[in-house]
Amino acid sequence: MANKKPDKKPNKKPKKKSKVGDILLTLILIIAIGVFCYAAYNLYHIYTEYKKGTDEYNKIEQMAVTNRDPDKVQEETGDTEEQGSSLVAPMKIDFATLRGVNEDVIGWIYVEALDGVSYPVVKGSDNSTYLHMTYERNYNFAGTIFIDCENSGDFNDCNTLVYGHNMKNGSMFGQLRKFSQDAETYKKSKYFWIFTPDKDYRYEIISAYTTGVNSDTYTLFKGPGTEFEEYLEKIKGRSEIQTDAGEMTIRDKIVTLSTCTGNESTRFVVQGRRVDELDVQ
Repeated sequence: MANKKPDKKPNKKPKKKSKVGDILLTLILIIAIGVFCYAAYNLYHIYTEYKKGTDEYNKIEQMAVTNRDPDKVQEETGDTEEQGSSLVAPMKIDFATLRGVNEDVIGWIYVEALDGVSYPVVKGSDNSTYLHMTYERNYNFAGTIFIDCENSGDFNDCNTLVYGHNMKNGSMFGQLRKFSQDAETYKKSKYFWIFTPDKDYRYEIISAYTTGVNSDTYTLFKGPGTEFEEYLEKIKGRSEIQTDAGEMTIRDKIVTLSTCTGNESTRFVVQGRRVDELDVQ
């Protein structure tokens, strides 16, 4: 009997793995990679913007600012502990150099309690030019510290409004909220300075608080009077921190430092009254 040959099994072709689930998984992976790359690009862009702004203002400060050594000042003036020491501005500003870069400069602000808050102040023809334009007129979200276009440029109005961005890296006015967040900030120093070509002004902080974008905090006055007197009582009462400010009068000159809060409807302000006026040395 002849041996029967076994039947040959038909060749089976491998099934394709292009199932719906695999396709969806691949799409999700591609999307995730895309989102990651986009986020990484945005972070890099933000970092480079911050760095450009910080580098520019550091360069300007090196060009135009001379910090005064208190010990050296004492030697030059001849003040001793027995005689008492005269108040001297903590820095000297070279406005000729600053004007060579930007003719809109009207002053320089320095907040004693906050590290790095030392910037030129400008006045533009409107309140939008310097929102995202640096002192050297480069586009940058940091912008420039500027006063309200309706204020006079000599800081002698009843209320001078000074605007600056709340930058996440703490530059510009990004540190102002420390006054309400940490009581030690005010204890460190309750003063800020505004230097101008003609005078050096020292201001005592009288109030710090969050307020609405359209609040009467931003009121500009034609001159001292009853309305300004009422205004002084209001802003002192709104403060979120305890200050040493005594009685205020209509002769006071107020500067309002204003920055954003992350909420489009509110702003954070630090307000000071002029307590010292020095001749430029």
